[in-house]
Amino acid sequence: MGRAPGGLPGRLLGSGRTADVYEIDEAWVLRRDREGWDDSAALGAVMAHVREHGYPAPAVRPSGSRTDLVMERLDGPTMLHAFAAGTLDAEEAGAVLARLLRELHAVPGRISAGARILHLDLHPDNVILTPHGPRVIDWANAEEGDPGLDWGMSTVILAQVAVSPQPVAAPARAMLTALLADPRDLTEEGLAEALRRRAANPTMSREETELLVPAADLIRSAAAEC
Repeated sequence: MGRAPGGLPGRLLGSGRTADVYEIDEAWVLRRDREGWDDSAALGAVMAHVREHGYPAPAVRPSGSRTDLVMERLDGPTMLHAFAAGTLDAEEAGAVLARLLRELHAVPGRISAGARILHLDLHPDNVILTPHGPRVIDWANAEEGDPGLDWGMSTVILAQVAVSPQPVAAPARAMLTALLADPRDLTEEGLAEALRRRAANPTMSREETELLVPAADLIRSAAAEC
């Protein structure tokens, strides 16, 4: 066993906008919220709930800390890295994201049976392609609600890249088209709320925020063509 939860973390494995992931041992990692926003117990409860219903989220265990979450260590590249390496094409990536969204929305709410679990940050860098299939990570934004909002968030995230000057803009557009091959789950209400939340996101840059209007236009155009 590696370093104990609550003590000094092990080797840094990766960093996101608000959290870092450290090595514990060959089977477990420690996710530490460096901003102090997350409740690890609540986060772990959501992940355990979806796993109990067969959804591919990492296993979790108690950490004894509000900001630390001990999670199963996953082997494999993220979907984004696999695409960059040429082992996954854009259309397949979009189709996998669509399947993962639909499978998640088949899971009943943990608090309200009438609602559904929403990830609200499901994009190619939050899907790890393991030898046993894709696993969805980074559940910090998860809540219960209407699936249309989850579809709205995923499409907005992809569309912001698709309308940006980044080199991956064209592949992001292809992913978005594949994601919306059957756009029935994307609602105008969900899209509008996703755009509002992205605009209010304090971790987004001014440049990213300015892309929201053309991103929304692209999403509506892509959905109408499907």
